[in-house]
Amino acid sequence: MWEESVNINEVKEIRVKTTVFLGVGAIDKMDFIAQELAHKGVKSVLCVTGGGSYKRTGAWDHVQKACAAHGIKIALYDKVTPNPTTDSIDEAAALGRDNGASAVICIGGGSPIDAGKSAAVLLANPGKTAEELYTGAFAPDKAAPIVVINLTHGTGSEANRFAVATITRLNYKPAIAFECLYPWYSIDDPALMASLPAKQTRYVSIDAVNHSIEAATSKATNPFAILLAGECIRLVARWLPAAEENPGDLTARYFLAYAALLAGVSFDNGLLHYTHALEHPLSAVKPELAHGLGLAMIVPAVVELIYPSSAPVLAQILEPIVPGLKGIPAEAHAAASGVEQWLESVNVPEKLTAEGFGEGDIARLVELTQTTPSLGLLLSMAPVDATPERIETIYRVSMKTLD
Repeated sequence: MWEESVNINEVKEIRVKTTVFLGVGAIDKMDFIAQELAHKGVKSVLCVTGGGSYKRTGAWDHVQKACAAHGIKIALYDKVTPNPTTDSIDEAAALGRDNGASAVICIGGGSPIDAGKSAAVLLANPGKTAEELYTGAFAPDKAAPIVVINLTHGTGSEANRFAVATITRLNYKPAIAFECLYPWYSIDDPALMASLPAKQTRYVSIDAVNHSIEAATSKATNPFAILLAGECIRLVARWLPAAEENPGDLTARYFLAYAALLAGVSFDNGLLHYTHALEHPLSAVKPELAHGLGLAMIVPAVVELIYPSSAPVLAQILEPIVPGLKGIPAEAHAAASGVEQWLESVNVPEKLTAEGFGEGDIARLVELTQTTPSLGLLLSMAPVDATPERIETIYRVSMKTLD
């Protein structure tokens, strides 16, 4: 259906660059990866992680054993928080430098992965800071080799060139994208994800769905991005309820991890636009806000806005969660309401007011979309021009349930 809208004379980039080991038991590949690092002359690595999941899942034991077997020392930085900050990235990089680290192993979800990627850039670019990296003061062309052990199924950061961090003093949460940020190897082992709490399971899966919706509808999209987006949404629709019912269902975790991987590659090709650009100010202002929840509260309004310009694509990829769409502009509200109803069905009914946002916050949020580095690029990819008035409307509509 959407094929008719493709301009075959417009050249697109198709990107797949990271080797990802996907499957139960993939963590055992850590020995091979450590061997490869040793062959490259790596004698010390910086391990970037946070919380305690790196230990609870057993991932840390595998890393220690593999590195010891191949004569690699580890400097452990385990202070990364959700929505990582440039200050913590600087701390991690300093620890790595002090210990002669020449590679980075990231263990965790999107926050430790993005922080680790960023620290890898700083290790390869002495004298630079994370704030300089995230304000665009320099554009790196090199980073220390990056290895990812992914503990969630949402961000797709284990297979793409993106990272995100918050500059706390400015309430900025920019994204960066550089070729050197592609991980060398990544591990997606469903057994490491079985202990994800129910809320986090929902939020990270919703993140993957948002990646898909945006990547498939941006000005930069291509047929590959659309194909992957549709499959991601199909898999999440099928397997998220199973993972909620039985958190230890490794088949469900496998396909959710695969879905998130597809979405990560999809937006590596198609980029992102409205939903992520408008969520970043939310979690920059309120760092305790889960990224996936922020996205969930905004996406129905975004779908309603962009549907007329992207109806054939959205009708096709949303079919698993909003069946029966015909791909005509007039059904924009029905599509948005359908997305909202699906979110409610997976126990994420919240709106912005439930998280403490009100009318008085809208002007500041709109301002942050205009001033935060990198968000202008995301907004320029939107299929409908991202004027401040439209951004304001999305925030306002997202305060309450759609009529």
